[in-house]
Amino acid sequence: MATMIEENGPSTHEHSHASPSSQARQKLEGLLNKNMKIRMTDGRTLVGLFLCTDRDCNVILGSAQEFLKSTDTFSQGEPRVLGLAMIPGHHVVSIEVEADSLEDTHGFGPNH
Repeated sequence: MATMIEENGPSTHEHSHASPSSQARQKLEGLLNKNMKIRMTDGRTLVGLFLCTDRDCNVILGSAQEFLKSTDTFSQGEPRVLGLAMIPGHHVVSIEVEADSLEDTHGFGPNH
């Protein structure tokens, strides 16, 4: 019998197949500690390590840097170092994951 942590707490029932929510959770867990670029409604872009999220789509980034102008790559512009940053979900316009950080993740790279 498998123990799973679900939205409403721990559960000990068995699953014969993965539900869409558990598949989404697995994909999200695969993105942990990957570099992400998050564009916000006010035009700022934050780049940092994806640490966690919640039901409201709030995102926590570690080692975050803020770019005042929208950038096409992860290395353009003059950043302001923020460190640990929380982005409210309602301010998120788009999220991109740096391609280099995906190549070493099974199931996410272009060769998988």
